[in-house]
Amino acid sequence: MKRIPYLSIQAISIFLGFTFWGSGMAKLFYEHQFFGWIGPVWLIEELEPYGLGLYGKFIALSQITIGYMLVTTRYKLLGSIMMLPLIGNILMVTISLQWKGTPFVLGFLLLLDLILLWQYRDFFRPLIDEGKSRFDIKPRKIRTRNGHLVWLAGLALQFFAIQVSYWNWPAACGVVLMGLLLSGLSFKVNRMHSILDQK
Repeated sequence: MKRIPYLSIQAISIFLGFTFWGSGMAKLFYEHQFFGWIGPVWLIEELEPYGLGLYGKFIALSQITIGYMLVTTRYKLLGSIMMLPLIGNILMVTISLQWKGTPFVLGFLLLLDLILLWQYRDFFRPLIDEGKSRFDIKPRKIRTRNGHLVWLAGLALQFFAIQVSYWNWPAACGVVLMGLLLSGLSFKVNRMHSILDQK
């Protein structure tokens, strides 16, 4: 498979990210009032009779974190790697509970994730060789510590929005949007840092 255009990679990352981030937020938002296209939003309630309510919350928190990495595109490689065990866990739950259509949807999402991973295959050889590689890795844009902190602040606002949703839904959505905008600014922080370094 040849490399696909950068905008297509970004689109796959955003689609996968929105899918899982939205799904996790909908599971934890008050009365599940968050938008997302896959479910079930009542997974935690479904697992509680089996003593697995905490596991359902863990899945939701993982979906939020990993999905957020992809929807903001800042950590799409790390997020797509972490997506593999996440999809595996969700797949096992759906098979165990004998849900019919969900494994097929997860199979499609897994395929998208594998396409994303394939585009970054040049990074995997050093991991397999434990740092020793004769292969050239394409240089990537520098990520700064301040950029990472700005992105983390945006992620923290996502978790804060869940608590706000129990008090005021519109305010919670506002907090979600503020977090997304803040994480988007992390790329600008990187660029500003690069400009200052060149002076």
